[in-house]
Amino acid sequence: MRKIVKAVTAFFLAFTLVFAAGCGIDRDTKVVLTTGFAKDEIFKIDDVSCTVPEMMVYLTNIQNQYEQVYGREIWDKDIEGVSLESNVKDNALSKLAQIKTIVLLAKQRGIVLDEKETEVVAKATDMYYDSLNSVEISEMGITRDTIYTLYSDYALAQKTYRDMIRDVNPEISDDEARTITVQHIVFKTYAVDDDGIRVSYPDKQKQEIRKTAENIAERAKAGEDMTALATELGIEENITVSFGKGEVDPVLETAGFDLGTDEVSDVIETEFGYHVLKCISTFNREETDENKLKIADKRKQEAFSEEYEVFVKTLTKALNEPLWDEISFIHDPNVTTSDFFEVYDEISSL
Repeated sequence: MRKIVKAVTAFFLAFTLVFAAGCGIDRDTKVVLTTGFAKDEIFKIDDVSCTVPEMMVYLTNIQNQYEQVYGREIWDKDIEGVSLESNVKDNALSKLAQIKTIVLLAKQRGIVLDEKETEVVAKATDMYYDSLNSVEISEMGITRDTIYTLYSDYALAQKTYRDMIRDVNPEISDDEARTITVQHIVFKTYAVDDDGIRVSYPDKQKQEIRKTAENIAERAKAGEDMTALATELGIEENITVSFGKGEVDPVLETAGFDLGTDEVSDVIETEFGYHVLKCISTFNREETDENKLKIADKRKQEAFSEEYEVFVKTLTKALNEPLWDEISFIHDPNVTTSDFFEVYDEISSL
């Protein structure tokens, strides 16, 4: 289920939250009571707002993307007592609030769309709106202007983000980005109860598990194949993994990076259990280069967030909670639209 939730991030820019899903509004910001809203305003951030039709475009596209992959029964699932629909709603609220906030930030920085960018927005608007059937237009309550506004905001948010990180050009060494490949067998020392809570095994059982781990480590050091040992233990999934610095438990990272090629570790203990590693490669050029890009992107996002978070604290935000609680997914077989963001990406890439 956690993997399913992460799928929604493909729709959005990687910006810091304005409305933290399920956590209310930042206490350090000025908060306004939920009054003075127009009929269809869901939230206000200073002098910009989000309407119900705008939110329905986001929600409907996300909903249909999920259903195409997992089926409509996916909405019967919940995560730690929270329905997936509520989780997706909160995520969409956060992302739209982020984009609206960056529109304000663009205004402060004097950033506007140029003629070519405005043309892209217009073309994307026509392509997407003209792809909708009458039921979709009616159920989402949208007009062509709704789509134009959403694409304009989306394009302006992207442009502002690029402008804010343009001077960030981190130099990343091979050692910093180095990725290693290991074979990894883990011996868990806990079970998960019906509520998804991790329950540790008794000490005596842990001691027996450690003995098994030590035996496997010794056999691997003696030259036995790690994959065959994993199969013997009933492990069917691939045990070969790659990771860089900062991506796994620090104890595992240290042990893994200290190994030479074909070297097997002693038993490593973490909060998740006991681990045995065998190093397959101490340096993977392709994955290291990919990791450099990830590190660079992370630093750019951190640079953006530093300015963005300061700006957010100066804003007045208000959520129309009664109206927000009324918002729900559309369950109509004639409403299948799912390519709102893909249309814009396609047009902008031409």
